[in-house]
Amino acid sequence: MRMVEDIIIKPIITEASMDMLDSKKYVFKVQDSATKADVAAAVEAMFKVKVASVNTLNMKKKPKRMGVHAGYTSEWKKAIVTLTADSKTIEFFDGMK
Repeated sequence: MRMVEDIIIKPIITEASMDMLDSKKYVFKVQDSATKADVAAAVEAMFKVKVASVNTLNMKKKPKRMGVHAGYTSEWKKAIVTLTADSKTIEFFDGMK
């Protein structure tokens, strides 16, 4: 059995993700093998909120260069979690606005 801390790796803090906070949407980097149900259960257990829906995206690798050295960024999975209207906000993101 996977732990909640293993499913949610870290929050994604960007301008676009901060703009979504008003509509109670939160963005997280999650484990590659995590399903939508796993992510919803992990967010509910970790932050004590009610999840309305979860959208997941597989972020593909991109070519990157550093001088003469060429390589790729790593692939990862992103989850956009929408909370219910009557749910409280996640306190971690409140200080970021």
